[in-house]
Amino acid sequence: MDDHEATSDWVMAAVARHGPALARYAASITGSEDAASDVVQDTFLRLCEQSPQRLDGCLAEWLFTVCRNRAIDVRRKLQRMTPTSDDELARQPGAELDPAEAAVRDEAADLVRHWVALLPSQQQEVVRLKFQAGLSYMEISRVTGLSVGNVGFLLHSAMKTLRLRAARST
Repeated sequence: MDDHEATSDWVMAAVARHGPALARYAASITGSEDAASDVVQDTFLRLCEQSPQRLDGCLAEWLFTVCRNRAIDVRRKLQRMTPTSDDELARQPGAELDPAEAAVRDEAADLVRHWVALLPSQQQEVVRLKFQAGLSYMEISRVTGLSVGNVGFLLHSAMKTLRLRAARST
């Protein structure tokens, strides 16, 4: 196998492993599924310019950092053009449920999304990186530029707030 084929296989594996999480993350920043798709595509195009050896051991952090930076740029551009709303955020399809179960699940998910949207922006971002993207505190730290301790504090504060809101709603 030549270097080009090995790099191609490496990029395809990265797309399969990280593509859906990057798309959700980009959509949470841009507020637009279409814009998020473009951001993720651009992120992987930039990955094609990197060598696997250079990113060995930090691929997820690199991908989420590039995706974050690009999504923030796109969000700024979109905000200048048109306002966005939470309704534009993409929903991930789930396993087939009976309609009643699906309605309850969708209502609960909408409520949690609403509560997360009420958090301060840094808390929103670390919650999404932790629970949507599955990144570790260290990876979140590298993506956001925050210290690991600050990431932990932000997550703790966010979860405390979300638990209080959940307790009040029951």
